[in-house]
Amino acid sequence: MKPILNIAAYLFVSLDNLTELRTNILDQCHSHQLKGTILLTGEGINLFLAGQELELQSFLDWLRDDPRFKPIQVKESWSETQPFKKMLVKIKNEIIRMNHPMIRPEEGRANFISPKKLQEWLDRGTDDLGRPVVMIDTRNAFEVEYGTFENALHFNINKFTEFPEAITAQKETLADKTLVSFCTGGIRCEKSGLYMREIGMQHSYQLEGGILKYFEEVGSAHYTGSCFVFDEREALEPSLDTIPMERSIRKKLTA
Repeated sequence: MKPILNIAAYLFVSLDNLTELRTNILDQCHSHQLKGTILLTGEGINLFLAGQELELQSFLDWLRDDPRFKPIQVKESWSETQPFKKMLVKIKNEIIRMNHPMIRPEEGRANFISPKKLQEWLDRGTDDLGRPVVMIDTRNAFEVEYGTFENALHFNINKFTEFPEAITAQKETLADKTLVSFCTGGIRCEKSGLYMREIGMQHSYQLEGGILKYFEEVGSAHYTGSCFVFDEREALEPSLDTIPMERSIRKKLTA
């Protein structure tokens, strides 16, 4: 077992007194020798943390003592070294910016599909009703370069705020398909899934837990390449191991 536990988690929940909450969370992270980034907003929390397993579990126990955070679920991976250089807790307007304030995941999620069920659909190319399945990549263009699902549709966007216009332009083309949107850990799909339903794409789902959860439960089936992550590891293989340095896209771009 590698010594450093990495966790990614998010929760859409109404939060107030963000300045006080930021101070308390930062103090706890420092006391447990954790590093990473936590975003706090009025709509919820998003976190990427790394440290010793017992210290991380103690922090999560403390966090879940607050009833607002009790439902939070984490995705885990392991690394040989600490992938973050410092501990940051930031206050933002949105967990993930979309510029559509009426899209509020806390009030009701879009339909979702588990990684195992998605694998069944992709194995045969159709959903349970025989409709063709199309994977919708909601990530930015540079993330897609690292890897994505086979035959996935992506839009070469530079930021998530461009996604609504891009998917709306494909509404008629995709009308007879079952759509599964996905991203790194699921957070962008919490909003993209609701938006797709809002514009009338009724046969749409979000991949529960994103690519990282799919890697954890399924592995590489129907996926090509690696998954970019927002820390010093750069990207993870379907095995959840860090990509080899010789395959680093970042290395190639700076060579």
